Amino acid sequence: MKWKNYIPFYKRNLKVAIPIMLTQLGGGIVQLADTIMVGHLGTEELAAAAFANSIFVIGMVFTMGATMGITPLIGAAFVRKQNGAVTRLLHNGTAFTLLLGLVITAILAALIPFLDNMGQVPRVASLARPYYITLVVSLLPFLLFCVCKQFLEGLGNTKIAMVITIIANLLNILMNYIFIFGKWGCPQFGVFGAGLATLISRLLMPVMFWFVLKRNVSWWNFIRAFRWKLLSWSRVLRVAKIGLPIGGHMLLETTAFALSAIMVGWLGAVPLAAHQIAQNISHIAFMMITGVSSATTIRISHQLGMKDFYALRMAGNASVHLCLLVNAIMATLMITLRHQIPWIFTTEAATAAAAAPLLVLAGFFQISDGLQAVGAGILRGLTDVKKPMFYAFIAYICINLLLGYVLAFPVGMGASGVWTAFVVGLSIAAVLFHIRCRKQIDKLEKEYEQRKQVVGASLSL
Repeated sequence: MKWKNYIPFYKRNLKVAIPIMLTQLGGGIVQLADTIMVGHLGTEELAAAAFANSIFVIGMVFTMGATMGITPLIGAAFVRKQNGAVTRLLHNGTAFTLLLGLVITAILAALIPFLDNMGQVPRVASLARPYYITLVVSLLPFLLFCVCKQFLEGLGNTKIAMVITIIANLLNILMNYIFIFGKWGCPQFGVFGAGLATLISRLLMPVMFWFVLKRNVSWWNFIRAFRWKLLSWSRVLRVAKIGLPIGGHMLLETTAFALSAIMVGWLGAVPLAAHQIAQNISHIAFMMITGVSSATTIRISHQLGMKDFYALRMAGNASVHLCLLVNAIMATLMITLRHQIPWIFTTEAATAAAAAPLLVLAGFFQISDGLQAVGAGILRGLTDVKKPMFYAFIAYICINLLLGYVLAFPVGMGASGVWTAFVVGLSIAAVLFHIRCRKQIDKLEKEYEQRKQVVGASLSL
């Protein structure tokens, strides 16, 4: 296959991917701004933000991932011009998201009294509590935004979510500055101020989406077509069958990172603060690849809906190439600037010195992380989500967490051992996902060709 044959697919993938990349990158930049501003309050404040986020992100990523099941279903129905099916999927997907969001919010809230019992330094746990509470309250409005985002992405529009995210993120960063440091006559809230800014921006995001949808007649028609009779448990379960395994897959990966952060916290506030710096930089790179992965899901679902398997394969391969390019650049920057980057987040030499070797390891694992994300995106576009979740459990939990603990404590590598385990676990996940991609595409194409032959034979009779 000549490289020039991929050029149209690079262009199509990037047209869908760039707005999602900017949307995801915007969220990563806000988290980065939180970390930078909180980091300048002190090491314990930075560790508190890391601790609270490591718990909250488990619930947030699971529910956010569950909403992603809406996109391939709507995408396949939309290209087949099945508008009634799109309407039903939207409304039942929204009902599923709200129900799941209420359950996860209740679980996260139930953990509040136990934050002091998770092995953290007492002051770190105390600073983390009010920040954590604001994050929990922000979950439901954020999920409403996610539903709208996944709906439009299924229709092939990725720009609206990008614009709303950029506006909300700029407001978030401004409010961070005001609330954290007590500017413009506002009290100095410290770590809690970062959470308050996040809550307000997440409340605004679904409100902005609502006004945008209402101004577009074709999009609004899908919403105004709501009838209670369209809601049914069978339809909710159809969305859940795709969404929950995606959420479970993302939960397993996030859990590995979150539990790893808790393990690093056992080493003390300085290693945890250093871990948070490396994780934030790595998160920026991952947000860009998540954009490519989400775009791949959309492109694959559309090609699958049209039964164009050549274009499906080419779109998947093009995403792999784009992923390798982006992550190679990010890895080079992390490794080259490992001694300079930490000073953006902290003024303490011990924290900066501890973060430098972690950034080297974070750079190495970018390639594997990107490849596993794109592989997962292809499989989601094929609505093949159960087996990948099992692979994720093997790679992220059984291998990554266990190896991280062994390397960090019995072997004595500390936080570097945790990051070395990430390299191994994500490499294994990448291999498993891409083997599965090849098998599933071959299987679907073979089944389609067999059905065509059967139909052709019956028509000839």
